Amino acid sequence: MTKKILFVLTSHDQLGNSGEQTGWYAEEVAEPATILARHGYELVFASPKGGKAPLDKGSIEAAKDHPNTVEFLANKDYQHKVDNTHKVSEFIGRESEFEAIVYPGGHGPMFDLEHDEAALKVTAAAYEAGKVVAAVCHGPIALTDVVLKDGTHLVKGKNVTGFSDDEERAVKKEHLVPVLLETKLRQLGAHYHKADQPWGAKVVTDGRIVTGQNPASAPGFGEAIHAAIQAAHANK
Repeated sequence: MTKKILFVLTSHDQLGNSGEQTGWYAEEVAEPATILARHGYELVFASPKGGKAPLDKGSIEAAKDHPNTVEFLANKDYQHKVDNTHKVSEFIGRESEFEAIVYPGGHGPMFDLEHDEAALKVTAAAYEAGKVVAAVCHGPIALTDVVLKDGTHLVKGKNVTGFSDDEERAVKKEHLVPVLLETKLRQLGAHYHKADQPWGAKVVTDGRIVTGQNPASAPGFGEAIHAAIQAAHANK
């Protein structure tokens, strides 16, 4: 039986009221997707609205020297999948089909995945079913409102990372996003960690929760998801 991983991409393509285009960040989908496919996983793509998930066009240029990302963007099968995503709501009650739920970044998730009811349900149920939950860069915003059956937030007391407030300020978008990710994680009682310098790679695994800080973290993030899945099976 093929092992499956669900990638949940954003459906949002506008950066606040700036007029700037946004969406999912190429490297943060392509690197973990490529790595996990090499480990034998089948990748399924979903988004809140279904259909075409918007790619942050600026991220194409940023990843021009990254072979995995260039190959992913040129792969017709992958492009068909991201242009024809399932609705996340299709997977409510089907969480056991997947080894992991993965939320890549880009600024898009900040606008539509923080409070998406279907995504929150799928994530909570997957985690409580013993699955891995993973998010990179801005993706961890999708974990912040996940509440478990005992009424606690998923991230409370957990070691996590994500796009730092310093990095958000460095790209001058702190006033465009609805909330600062690092700040919200800390407010919820998560133990937030970051690289020694902005833009440095940082991946944090806390049991079955895997998070990465930024685009540079994407390759390590992919490998850490695989390792967490293996560990989850070993602990059953």
